[in-house]
Amino acid sequence: MAVTARPARWHRNLSAKIAAIPMIATALVVFVGGTAWTVVYSFTNSKLLPREKFVGLDQYERLWGSAKWLISIQNLAIYGAFSLVFALVVGFLLAALLDQKIRFEDTFRTIFLYPFALSFIVTGLAWQWILNPDFGIQAVVRGMGFESFTFDPLYNPDIVIYGVLIAGLWHETGLIMCLMLAGLRGIDEDIWKAARVDGIPMWKTYLYIVIPMMRGIFVTAVVLIASGIIKVYDLIVAQTGGGPGISSEVPAKYVYDAMFLSQNLGQGFAASTMMLLSVIIVVVPWAYLEFGGKARRV
Repeated sequence: MAVTARPARWHRNLSAKIAAIPMIATALVVFVGGTAWTVVYSFTNSKLLPREKFVGLDQYERLWGSAKWLISIQNLAIYGAFSLVFALVVGFLLAALLDQKIRFEDTFRTIFLYPFALSFIVTGLAWQWILNPDFGIQAVVRGMGFESFTFDPLYNPDIVIYGVLIAGLWHETGLIMCLMLAGLRGIDEDIWKAARVDGIPMWKTYLYIVIPMMRGIFVTAVVLIASGIIKVYDLIVAQTGGGPGISSEVPAKYVYDAMFLSQNLGQGFAASTMMLLSVIIVVVPWAYLEFGGKARRV
C-alpha cells in the first residue's frame, strides 16, 4: 500500500503565513529598521537634523559624563524595583482577600481597578494636587491640629521619586489585583479542600502550591508592570516636570529633552540605544530560560 507523503513543514498553514507577511514586513521596516537607524546615528554628531558625520563613542562619553543621565538611571532603578515588588505583593494580597468571597466584592474590585482607567497624565495631576503641601495631605493634617506634620515628597529632592512611586502604584495595583484574582479563581477547589484536610496552614498553601500554579499570571503581571515603568515619563511630566532641579529625571525624559529641547539628535539616539540595551540584557536571558528550557525538555 502506498504511503502518502506528508506535506513539507513550510506548506502547513500556508494561508495564515501569507496573511502575516504584511505584519512581518511592517515590523521589520518600522521597528527593526528604526532601531537600527537609531543605533547607527547614535555614533554621529547629529543636531537638529540627522547627518552622517561619525564621531565614534563621543556621544556615549558625554552621556555617561552627564549628571542628569546618571540621576535618571538611579531614579528608574529605584522606581522600577519598588514598583515591581510592591505592585506584585499588594496586588496579590488584595486578590487573596477578595477571593474569600467577601461582601460587596464587585464594589471593591471596581474601586481598586478604577485608577487604571485613567491616563498617567490624569493620575499624575491628581497626585500632584494630593501631595501639594499647601492644600493636599499636609494641609489637611495640619488643619486637624498637627502643625509640625510634614509630607511634601514632590518638593523634596531626596524623596521626590517616592512621591512619583505612590502615584504609579495607585494606578497599576488594581489591574494586578484583577489578574491575580482571575488566577486564584482558576485554582481547582479540590486543592483547597485537600490542603485543609491535610492541615496545611493557609500561608503555606499559597506559598508552596497556589503561587507556583499561577506562574503564567505572574509573568503577565511582570510584563505589564515593566511597561508601566517605561511609561513613568508621563507621571514625571505631570507631577514634577523633572524637578526639583533634575532630581526626578528619568531616561525617557532625558531622551525627549535631548532630541526636542536641546535639538541634539545624536545625544538622544545614544540615550535611546542605552535604554534598548538595558531591555535586551533583561529580556534575552529571561526568554532563553523561559522558551529555551521548554524546547530542551520537549
